[in-house]
Amino acid sequence: MQHIEVKLHDAVATVIIDRRDGHAALSPRLLQDIREVFGDLHQQKSIRSVVLMSGGEHFSAGVDLKVFQQITQLPEHEQPQQWYEYWRQLAEVCEDLLRFPKPIVAAVDGHVMGAGLAIMLSCDLVVATDRSVFVANAVRRGLVGGLTAALLAFRASPAIAAQMSLTASSWTAEDVDRVGLLSRRPIAADQIWVAASEAARECSLGAPTAVAATKRMINETVGENLLSQIASAAAEGASICTTESANEGIEAFIQKRDADWP
Repeated sequence: MQHIEVKLHDAVATVIIDRRDGHAALSPRLLQDIREVFGDLHQQKSIRSVVLMSGGEHFSAGVDLKVFQQITQLPEHEQPQQWYEYWRQLAEVCEDLLRFPKPIVAAVDGHVMGAGLAIMLSCDLVVATDRSVFVANAVRRGLVGGLTAALLAFRASPAIAAQMSLTASSWTAEDVDRVGLLSRRPIAADQIWVAASEAARECSLGAPTAVAATKRMINETVGENLLSQIASAAAEGASICTTESANEGIEAFIQKRDADWP
């Protein structure tokens, strides 16, 4: 795996996203690595819970807009399939995390943006530092953050999903804690792994079959429509990428300028 490092400590595995050059932007290669590592950990009976974190300054910058720019430069008839493949892969990562039978704790430091927020929300618990920033900013790029919106509505409420997704405003760790997205109060950056590991260890104290069944009940029974919403959101995300607005939003980001919406 190119962008993932795994460390084992007792019954807790720490999965570290190691793509510091791209602020953990979700390239196809990174998405594939995440799927592979969780597939491996699924088989390891000695691992009872997982911490997911970034080795860089930010948890994740979201979709890799440089990859998106490359897709926009392909012949027009080739683009729809590439958009579909990217969003399908992202949706499958979220689904893998939601279906993963062991508790996952997201350890968040720095910025978590767009689709990176969807990855975070696909984890069971979130621990964040007091300098973390949370942004659902797809609309500022001419895109649709349907995966993130669906997961925000599931974890918090439709009102919070609307507020974050439509305004694309930045939320502090205190803000997201107030709406119930954090499992404990924001902490200092140098304590993030310790706090996340402790939360993961607490989750591992229950019977494995009971823990897995409880997680399944939450994500698939309480959230009975969540997986179908994620699939629909991926299709909508791919469709909107074919528009002029999406093309302008991507180009504006790459060129570091404000978008001039058509």
